[in-house]
Amino acid sequence: MHETERYSPYEIEYLRLLAKEYPTSQKAATEIINLNAILALPKATEHFMSDVHGQNDAFTHVVNSASGAIRDKIDTLFADMDEEDRATLASLVYYPREKLEILLADEDDELEFYKTTLNNLIELCHFITAKYTRSKVRKALPEEYAYVIDELLNTDFTLNNKQDYYDNIISTIISIDEAPDFIEAVCTVIKHLIVDRLHIIGDVFDRGPRADLIMDDLTRHHSVDFQWGNHDAVWMGAAAGSPICIATVLSNSILYNNLFVIESGYGISLRKLAVFADEFYSMTDVHSFATRILDKKEKEHAKLKDLVRTARMSKAITVILFKLMGQVIKRNPDFEMDDRLLLDKVRYDKGTVDLYGTEYPMNDCDFPTIDPNDPYKLTEEESDVMQNLVLEFRESKRLQNHIRFLYKVGHMYLVYNKNLLLHGGVPMNEDGTFKELEYEGKTYSGKALFDFCEKKARDAYFGPEGSKQRESGLDFMFYLWCGKKSPLFCKDRITTFERRFVDDKATWKETKDPYYTLTMEEENCIKILNEFGLNDPDSHIINGHVPVKKRDGESPIRGNGRLLNIDGGFSKAYQKTTGIAGYSLIYNSYVIKLVAHEPFPGKEEVLANNKDIQSMTDINLELGHRLMISDTDIGAKLQKNIDRLKKLMDAYANGVIPENLGKND
Repeated sequence: MHETERYSPYEIEYLRLLAKEYPTSQKAATEIINLNAILALPKATEHFMSDVHGQNDAFTHVVNSASGAIRDKIDTLFADMDEEDRATLASLVYYPREKLEILLADEDDELEFYKTTLNNLIELCHFITAKYTRSKVRKALPEEYAYVIDELLNTDFTLNNKQDYYDNIISTIISIDEAPDFIEAVCTVIKHLIVDRLHIIGDVFDRGPRADLIMDDLTRHHSVDFQWGNHDAVWMGAAAGSPICIATVLSNSILYNNLFVIESGYGISLRKLAVFADEFYSMTDVHSFATRILDKKEKEHAKLKDLVRTARMSKAITVILFKLMGQVIKRNPDFEMDDRLLLDKVRYDKGTVDLYGTEYPMNDCDFPTIDPNDPYKLTEEESDVMQNLVLEFRESKRLQNHIRFLYKVGHMYLVYNKNLLLHGGVPMNEDGTFKELEYEGKTYSGKALFDFCEKKARDAYFGPEGSKQRESGLDFMFYLWCGKKSPLFCKDRITTFERRFVDDKATWKETKDPYYTLTMEEENCIKILNEFGLNDPDSHIINGHVPVKKRDGESPIRGNGRLLNIDGGFSKAYQKTTGIAGYSLIYNSYVIKLVAHEPFPGKEEVLANNKDIQSMTDINLELGHRLMISDTDIGAKLQKNIDRLKKLMDAYANGVIPENLGKND
């Protein structure tokens, strides 16, 4: 057999392309050596967070501290250092510019302070970067200080004159007044390399004060992926121009006192809505539609006129919301949400509503813009308000940048390093089978349902303007928000109407999908993992969406450790329910560690008194052996490259492909 017959035409074509990058057997061999060496390095650390819901201060701190990983490194490396000094060093790494200003104000010997601080930071940086290749570390260095930091990190003090060389660099940095900027640069490198990958398991938006600032942080992060939550989906739909999603976003934002994000954060004017609300809903009871103000100081300083204004706006947009909901449900029978058509179940003369055959009194039945004979039709004034709001949302450059980023790095789910990352759940029936969504004559379940939902989400934003594809996608974003078979919602219904208009809390119940009870059993977790192509005994589902009520004894671990729910109530709105202030997850080469956080004391407390978030390891899942790059997804890709390069070397050796192919051509 001729040597060329050992290769398919496709392989020869591919190897000829590869030969252009590695034109000789020696160059291919060098790369194989390099890649094999990388496979033997420890697996890099992954950091998981979920359901941060606009709590920007705590989010920034948990990211800066890597859920305590930086403090752990400091405690290990500087075990002999005074505890307060270690806390000060940690605070400096988290917030270098602000902390440095405070420390220098009380410092008598500035020169000695800079020397000590720089030496400690370089030593810490060296400790953290030890498991990376020099090439990877170089790529993480800020351009203006890359050469100097690289030299300091790779100085060998056992060699003659190297200690003097090191000291000279430090002294020069101080003498030319570059120390503050250099300290900030080194702290940035430490925070960059302590975590290789940040995973956000959904729901950045709503509830907390500044989701926009969290999005700013995420767009600047060096390596992040995002699994969309239902709160993210409704904002994505709003940015794409869906009226129902816009009404939902505004209703939620007013309810949780988040209009600053809308008006100042994203520059969206609500003037037309406010004027409309003043005209038609001037009789609104402030208490019935009161904004939930969670911050004590804000509550003390809240002005009555502002509360009246927001109450009117809240009721006005809520009525519009239920009208639009009716329209969307009626034109999408496949959503199977007719039970949410409630405006036509209201007895306007009696002030009651019929819910599943039972009549309930309503706490408010003053609806000047609703025609009982056609309750889902917008008035001319309401249509004008919504047209204006659609324009405002679509023309907000900052919002559009943030949402485009969510589409760029985000998905409905992610399979990464043998784990399945998703926000809500996999809709299931009581018997353990996957629920089927029938849409336009086709049926979707399990993984196929997630893939279909992602396509519809992308149609909503990227579909041709005015096309059926885009319009259908826009409606589907509302379904992702609250549809009973939506993988992002996973409840039988959304009871917004009842919560706003019916005092009987029995009507507020939203029954969770059987997924949440079925996954208590390991076999069901394994079934779900297999559905997404994961068959490894070390695979896990990493979940968010439903807050774990730790104070009631609930565990974030289900299915014999196969499912980890990391929603622990990051936002203040949920902390009374959960009893903690959020979970986060650290997955390094040794362990999967679930960390429970206490409420964040505030950046000012960290800076002034070194008060960190009090965190404790809730769960430690020890790994059978230390994981290396060879055990990861990146390792699998590198191994494929090694196999291809070996094949190229074989082709060179057998004359199938000539070396220095480009020159011969």
